[in-house]
Amino acid sequence: MEKYCVGIDVDKHTFKACLMVQSDRKKVLSSRSFKNVFSGFTGLLLWVEKWCKDHQVNFVMEATGVYHEYLAYFLHDKNQVTHVVLPLRSKRYMQSLGIRSKTDPIDAKGLSMMGLEQDLEQWIPASKHLLELRSLTRQIETLQAHGTAFKNQREGAKHTKVLHRSVLKSLEKMITEVQTQIDKLEKQVEKLIFNDPVLKQKYDQLTSIKGVGLMSFAVVVAETNGFLLFKNHRQLVCYAGYDVVENQSGRRVGKTKISKKGNAHIRRILNMSSWAVVRYKIEPFHSLFNRVYERTKMKMKGYVSVQRKLLVMMYTLWVKGEKFDPKYGSSGNQELMPLFSVGSTGTRKATASINVEAALDGLPCNQSPKPSFR
Repeated sequence: MEKYCVGIDVDKHTFKACLMVQSDRKKVLSSRSFKNVFSGFTGLLLWVEKWCKDHQVNFVMEATGVYHEYLAYFLHDKNQVTHVVLPLRSKRYMQSLGIRSKTDPIDAKGLSMMGLEQDLEQWIPASKHLLELRSLTRQIETLQAHGTAFKNQREGAKHTKVLHRSVLKSLEKMITEVQTQIDKLEKQVEKLIFNDPVLKQKYDQLTSIKGVGLMSFAVVVAETNGFLLFKNHRQLVCYAGYDVVENQSGRRVGKTKISKKGNAHIRRILNMSSWAVVRYKIEPFHSLFNRVYERTKMKMKGYVSVQRKLLVMMYTLWVKGEKFDPKYGSSGNQELMPLFSVGSTGTRKATASINVEAALDGLPCNQSPKPSFR
């Protein structure tokens, strides 16, 4: 049975497409470059139709910032099978083939071969509400970074021997303006969540954890597409970069740490939430922090363990539709159904049966037993 796949390497202005077929062997049928605009998208489908009439074709592309999004949504709206893979995954695949050069045509061919060989998951687009929420939370994060930079400059300016007074005035004005913009955007985040009945209900459930607030909820939900990207909590942990990487060979035992090869926006916001739950002594997070700290004598490892457990707990509460209760736990199978106001508007159903388990208490150290909610 023949299988067709188009690998697409996208940049700001153009994208390179490579069409391959696999029967008894892989063969390149055609390669072409298109403009990264609507006319280029329609031209891509006409080009594919010319070569693969009456055959299903898979489209594979990398998640290149935001430049791939218009094309991915266009293909999804046209009911084309679309796969969006992380750059690190495609890079590792290219390395496994022994490919050393890196050009747009080579990348497009590699993505096409990857689509022929591997069983890739179909891309699920986020809803309009979650895309808007993600844009707001990321802009707030950017403004907070600018605000911190301005405050550091102000602190340094105060200790400078010779400085024009207008410099301090300028910095004070920029700090005030940045904070004003942050306050306005946070109000928009609150309005967006509270005006959506489903998001509001989930907000009440997840923020029942003291330490998880408006921005923690907004960032985690927006970056995970309402958790529809995952079939179980292990996939979620890897997506956020909390998966454990061991470093051991023979008698040498290196450091065990989290990979950090995941969504940094989630880790950043949960870092602040972990401080809050430990400070307020919220169980079971406070006990987890104490156990890890007593064993490792490193506070940061304790906070990372709390962050991971917080993320898994938020996922569990979302799936089960329950509020947080530190004195109660349950287990069982839950079916994660797409939420009409939160999930994709496409025709493909994203449902998955999962077994919800508790996090490993000892992470990132892997010596603790594995508790379960029973």
